[in-house]
Amino acid sequence: MSIILGDQPEALPADLLEKLERVSFPTLGHYLEEGFADFGVSRQVGRGRVVGRAITVRTTATDSNMLHHAVGYLEPGDVLVIDTGGDVRHAPVGLVIAAGAAIRGARGIIVDGVVTDVDEIAEHAIPVYARGRSVLTTKLLDFDAGGMNVPVVCGGVVVQPGDVVLADANGVFFAPVATVEAIIHTALEDDAEEPDLVAALRAGARLGDETGATETIMSFVAAAGTPA
Repeated sequence: MSIILGDQPEALPADLLEKLERVSFPTLGHYLEEGFADFGVSRQVGRGRVVGRAITVRTTATDSNMLHHAVGYLEPGDVLVIDTGGDVRHAPVGLVIAAGAAIRGARGIIVDGVVTDVDEIAEHAIPVYARGRSVLTTKLLDFDAGGMNVPVVCGGVVVQPGDVVLADANGVFFAPVATVEAIIHTALEDDAEEPDLVAALRAGARLGDETGATETIMSFVAAAGTPA
């Protein structure tokens, strides 16, 4: 095993960031199947939405040297994404890591593992996502292992340094910039149409009539010769 330090990724495009701040994250799920962390990774502390650039860290189960190093190189708008190698016993993130990330301007922390000090972290207004909580923590054990700005796996998703990270109360999403840029305009258009759709439903319209789903269903029924 050895330590790998990758290059710092490029900043996310400013125009894309502005759009991501406005879009409803679940709307992206209308168009994509990949990139969504499994539901086990959920918000443990904090509130609001996370939008930012992935700075990835791969740790060992018990050693946190790489994570301590990485926090010092975070930039405003970054999201720290941590791959613990499958360990869900030792918490690599507690008050000091979270405070350090918040002070550097990070938007959030996503851990494929467990965290600690959730009450104390709450005072620093940085959202932290994980699989759960623990009082057993990692240590500074000086292992020659781990990496920063390397490909990692978080919530079942392969995350590259520089990927887009989105997270809110619903869950966590990771994707390359190009993937998000390809659908963001359509997603924003969908969001803009939703108030009119809800208003139509309040006025008595049927949802399937408004979305075209009923027409599709009835066409299948007609083609099969099944009584409606």
